[in-house]
Amino acid sequence: MSDSPLIFTVSDSDTGTRLDAFLAEQIDGWSRSRLQRLIENGDVLVNEKEAKASYKLRTGDEIDVDLTEEPAARFEPEDIPLDIVLEDEFLAVVNKPAGMIVHPGAGVTNGTLANALAHHFGIRDPQSAIRNRIGIVHRLDKDTSGLMVVAKDEQTHEALSEQFRSREVFKSYVALVHGMTRENSGTIDRPIARDRWHRTKMTVAANGRHALSIWKVRQRFEKFTLLDVEIKTGRTHQIRVHLASINHPVVGDATYSEGRDNTVADIDIKNQIRILDRFFLHAERLSFTHPSTGEKIELAQPIAPELQELLEKLR
Repeated sequence: MSDSPLIFTVSDSDTGTRLDAFLAEQIDGWSRSRLQRLIENGDVLVNEKEAKASYKLRTGDEIDVDLTEEPAARFEPEDIPLDIVLEDEFLAVVNKPAGMIVHPGAGVTNGTLANALAHHFGIRDPQSAIRNRIGIVHRLDKDTSGLMVVAKDEQTHEALSEQFRSREVFKSYVALVHGMTRENSGTIDRPIARDRWHRTKMTVAANGRHALSIWKVRQRFEKFTLLDVEIKTGRTHQIRVHLASINHPVVGDATYSEGRDNTVADIDIKNQIRILDRFFLHAERLSFTHPSTGEKIELAQPIAPELQELLEKLR
């Protein structure tokens, strides 16, 4: 999901317009059918509630849109090194480093994964980049590292997107959290919505989108726990929000940890967390069915060296 949502307020001139038609006018590069699927998936809220594509807008309605793929026209190819885990003529799986934004937006026009992929796929000019859409199927936050699958054509993109919508894709993360969990495993089934007071943050809210995370302990440390977290839905900041909601925020996550990093007593550990300059969240495992061959693809990517170094200090 996008870290920076699109937010629209309906004016008098748009009153009575269908929701999908309004969005098609406002968002360049998106077809009406794709926007309708976005609405069906619950990634569009009207006044903090899900709505149908046929909903007739009213003056003052606030529309909150989380784009799962921004228009390809917003980026140009850049020669940026990539860690390609798997690649064929239909798709590629990339090990995204922490610090790299997935797609241009919110004032960021270069240095993103999309820029790098356009160059890697041989798209050399902006017009070609527009014609050959980079099919980013799912997202990772800027400071989350790990596995992402990317489609090379529209048909593959649609097939992979359907697997994500149908929850046929297995996604498992490694997270180091503050505190010692009482149980060895658990399920967090709590809806997530955008924080109405801090619009760049998400929060657990009764009127939010359904979100489901399953966690289990991999290793325990004094005052920290290393978790495996499987997500069944793909809400913005889902793991970070869910773990913070059970009082075990992700280490290094300044947005949702409420200052817990600063309360670490061990000076060496505290300094190691500070120099990480990222949160301890890594997309370790990814499994899906190849849209063209029908083969089951199962991949794993070890955590980044800087995260491993922190674990060694904890041990």
